Amino acid sequence: MPRALRSVAEVLGQLSRAFRDLRITWYVFGAQALVLRGFPRATADLNVTVLLGAIPPSRLVAALEKRGFKPSFKDAAFVAATRVLPVVHKATGLPVDIVLGGPGLEGLFAAAAEKVKVGRLLVPVATATHLVVMKVLAGRPKDIEDAAALLAVQADQIDAKEMTGLVGSLASALAENDILMRLAEARKRASRLRRRS
Repeated sequence: MPRALRSVAEVLGQLSRAFRDLRITWYVFGAQALVLRGFPRATADLNVTVLLGAIPPSRLVAALEKRGFKPSFKDAAFVAATRVLPVVHKATGLPVDIVLGGPGLEGLFAAAAEKVKVGRLLVPVATATHLVVMKVLAGRPKDIEDAAALLAVQADQIDAKEMTGLVGSLASALAENDILMRLAEARKRASRLRRRS
């Protein structure tokens, strides 16, 4: 296993233990989710979503500190405002952004997350379908490239009907038609990538 992946596996192992201590549902998303699915992608951090339910963030912070993580935010107001709890794994120096998810869309993503083997560990990772939705929603040029790559290479693992429905619902809820245009662009690029290969 390459050194970078060993570090990620170590961090995921400690996160998994911290989340298990609190019986928290979680999943990996973002660039590292693509790496775990076999896409070469340069990334220096890890993004996970957790569903805390009634557990206060302070208990999560305590569980993470016990497992070798150091908070990298100034105060609880930052976490409350952003719903992101940034920490650093002290032994590896790997930054981790922990998104405090809710029961709606993130609950759906968590329920569908697939177990991916990382070393000896099975880690919940967002499905290819949901990763495309997240990437299209984020909308940066690199995110559209990632969405296109997923659509081109993992077409057989993507539920096109669910993907289109979720993107349409998000566009309607956010009153943002650009989301639909970004999905169309990702599909167009995916088609070009398939033709090239």
